[in-house]
Amino acid sequence: MRFVFVMDPLSRVTHDKDTSFAFIRAAQARGHESFHCLPRDLSIEGGEAHASASPVLIGDAPPFISLAAGPERLRLADVDAIFIRKDPPFDRSYLYATLILERARRCPLIVNDPRGLRDANEKLYALNFPEWTPRTLVTADREQIHAFVRALGGTAVIKPLDGAGGLGVLQINERDKNARAIADMMTNEGHRLAMVQEYLPAVVHGDKRVLLLDGELLGAILRVPRDDDHRSNIHVGGRVVSTELSPRELDLVRAVAPRLRADGLFFVGLDVIGERLTEVNVTSPTGIQELGRFTGADPAARVIAWAEERARGQAARA
Repeated sequence: MRFVFVMDPLSRVTHDKDTSFAFIRAAQARGHESFHCLPRDLSIEGGEAHASASPVLIGDAPPFISLAAGPERLRLADVDAIFIRKDPPFDRSYLYATLILERARRCPLIVNDPRGLRDANEKLYALNFPEWTPRTLVTADREQIHAFVRALGGTAVIKPLDGAGGLGVLQINERDKNARAIADMMTNEGHRLAMVQEYLPAVVHGDKRVLLLDGELLGAILRVPRDDDHRSNIHVGGRVVSTELSPRELDLVRAVAPRLRADGLFFVGLDVIGERLTEVNVTSPTGIQELGRFTGADPAARVIAWAEERARGQAARA
């Protein structure tokens, strides 16, 4: 099969952590050909989506991942699967990429669905499941933010709607003289929406990243924050340990799975703190290599095997 990975430059890929690297390695091991392109390499001609994409190879020594040849012009309806793995933020360039990929919808498998990516803001999508989320406010009104923080007992977490990797996630405390400045900054003085959530004390013990494939559990890792930070993201220094899901967390997975499938969100990372759902990561979820090291399995190979079967099914129906 031929797979196209729409992602960041290879210079940003780390061979021992990157989930896209693990997918390409697994695809290569199973005899498939993978191509790399950036969002700017997508185009529409004659009403059809194309990509200027280069074959990509995985090696056992540095640089571990490299382009095997110059770019080829691929008609995307002719490939077997497209993996959208561009890191956040979901900006204008990302939006246009999903709109171009709509023109390839009829034939190849697309992970994740372009329409689903547009509809699923990673912060707001969790609010589709209010029984599983912490108490949450989304507003640009600074006085409303301060009133909400007071109602929560004086401490909350505030974050931008377009952030990733823990960037911009702050604690806000009504007794802190910086509280008003934080609300001003996060809302651009009342002109930009922000999310405020109940502070979950369980965060000191870690934040579970729960990986799902087509609504089914792949596994979970626990990201534990540094002693000097409340954020547990790997990107900002959180360490990773093995974990299992509690019965309630398994119920959470079962509760969100039908909606994820309906929206074409096949490979997803849930963020769970204290058995509460805080975010739903759909643009380029990470953690699969860490999961594989803890379990001794190869979850990336499981994803690729699923993609093979799904792509065959879609080609048969086309």
